[in-house]
This record gives sequence, C-alpha cells and structure tokens, in this order.
Amino acid sequence: MARLVDVIEQMIKNMIEENDGQAVISRSQLAEQANCVPSQITYVLSTRFSSGNGYIVESRRGGGGQITITRVSHAGPEHYLQAIVDAVGDDLSQQQARTLLTNAVSVGAITPKEGTAIMAAVSDRALAKVDSDIRAVLRADIFRNALLGLMIAE
Repeated sequence: MARLVDVIEQMIKNMIEENDGQAVISRSQLAEQANCVPSQITYVLSTRFSSGNGYIVESRRGGGGQITITRVSHAGPEHYLQAIVDAVGDDLSQQQARTLLTNAVSVGAITPKEGTAIMAAVSDRALAKVDSDIRAVLRADIFRNALLGLMIAE
C-alpha cells in the first residue's frame, strides 16, 4: 500500500495536470479528501513541491486558505539550473542538496556524473572538518558555485 504522502502528492499532481500546469487547492478540503490532517498537506507541499522540484507554491491567508501550485517550465538546462541557484537559501542540508541534484539529473539539466561530483563536494563527509555550525552555510555556497560553474562551462 502506498504511503499517505505519496497518495497526497499524486492527488496534487493529478490536479496540476488536469489544469494545464496549475492547481488552486484548499488545504483543509484536500486534507478531508485524503482523510488526513491539514499539517500533512503542508508537509507534502514543502517537501515534494518546492522550487527545486520544479514548482512554485503560493499560499494566501484568509479566503479559505487557498494555495496555488504552479509547475515551472524551464526553457532549457541553464534556466533550470538558475532556478535551483535562486532557490538555494543561506544554508543547505545534505538531503536538500541530494534532492536538488537528483531532480536536475532527472530533467536533464546536468549529467549523472556531474550530479555525483557535486554531491561528493557538498557531502557531510567532505565537510567533516568544518564546524557543524557553519557546514550548511558553506555547503550552500559550494553548491551554488558548482552549478554556476556548470552554467558558464556550457
């Protein structure tokens, strides 16, 4: 049996597909449909529908708590990489880096070899000698610069 988060993700993806790349949902209504609590919808939106995964999520307070989810279309690999660079905040966890790189490989923005090389450079193992307080900040800087280097090289 599929996990609840996978079911919710698929429900949202179906809505997006049916509406030409954009869906407007109510968190409480979707939670009712999925037979879960609204916080589980929030979890799915934040983990599966981030900008690094190719989506823009906009929520509006009031008016029933409408959430607009838009699938981002990128004209090419460079635009996709730029969107990732723009999406990376001040810090980046190893898992976030892995997710972003996996998605970049899956859409063809980078090669598997490039993804593996960048992941090796930003892994906890590579940054083990860096104080844990600044490791995620350094990882974000290295990650952004590696992607920018790939964009320049093309």
